[in-house]
Amino acid sequence: MDRIDLSALFLHFLALWFVAVGGPSTILPDIHRYVVEVHHLLTSAQFAEIYTLAQVAPGPNVMYVTLIGWHLAGWKGAAATTIPLLVPASTLTLLVGHFNERHPNAPIGRAIRRGLTPITIGLMLASATILMRAVNHDWSGYLITLITVAVVLRTSWNPLWLLAAGALAGMLGLV
Repeated sequence: MDRIDLSALFLHFLALWFVAVGGPSTILPDIHRYVVEVHHLLTSAQFAEIYTLAQVAPGPNVMYVTLIGWHLAGWKGAAATTIPLLVPASTLTLLVGHFNERHPNAPIGRAIRRGLTPITIGLMLASATILMRAVNHDWSGYLITLITVAVVLRTSWNPLWLLAAGALAGMLGLV
């Protein structure tokens, strides 16, 4: 692997905070595009493994960004990917929270919340599609994914049971 351009990585992740509407999972498609498809720093399978590890570990959802940086360049990589997302997002959150507390029923606030909802849903679906394509390689994987989504949407089961069932299917060689 060639030397990682940490300044380019930092600037790209800094630009991402502008579209991080709905949280860190919504920027996953662009991060995947940047590190997997454009720069070939990770494979899709490695990307999915890093994302999965970050999601099962306790802590914030943005941990996958830090793990990607860590995997690419150790502590410097972790800083180059985490700081540009956290500092601006935290600052904006504090400013918006302060404004919302002072003017809770402002028309602009309601309009922004209503307008950002469909964008957030679309970005979350794009993230789910990328992860699904990275880990499913045949019809059985897609079928398990479809069944899992249906069960999650229709029941109140804890998703960990479904993860355990998927892991069991993998160990038995079904996927």
